[in-house]
Amino acid sequence: MRTRCRSGEGLMAVPITHELTLTLVPDLFAICRLDAGAAVPAWATIAPFFSITRTAEELSIVYPQNLIPEGVRCDRGWRCLRVAGTLDFSMIGVVASLTMPLAKAGVSVFIISTFDTDYLLVKDSNLATAMAALQAAGHAVPANTTPAKAKKTGQSYEP
Repeated sequence: MRTRCRSGEGLMAVPITHELTLTLVPDLFAICRLDAGAAVPAWATIAPFFSITRTAEELSIVYPQNLIPEGVRCDRGWRCLRVAGTLDFSMIGVVASLTMPLAKAGVSVFIISTFDTDYLLVKDSNLATAMAALQAAGHAVPANTTPAKAKKTGQSYEP
């Protein structure tokens, strides 16, 4: 991976050596798109995990898909992996260390970053491929149950 330096310094390589622990957030999620001027719907703030982002172009909501009302524009079928622990803002390449192996494996990802940590959403149909790619890259991924079992029982993976 390369990062741009100050003018005249060219590019320098930044090693990505993070070995992170991931856990699976229960539920299937959807990524919804509302109009930029839309009010945040009351239904969008009740679940234990949700994310709301407003830009000049849109209002995006990540929410458990079974709790989203009919007629809301969204892309369904996402699973959510959480980076365990609190990440320091000075850490470089955390998201890259997670997304590079997924890109090599052909897995699309939607990222949510919070003050404490990062979340990766991957399509449920790609969960096993994503977990294998992340593990091969040196990350600790959920191993005590299968993706299908966790989905059916609502269990989270614990490394």
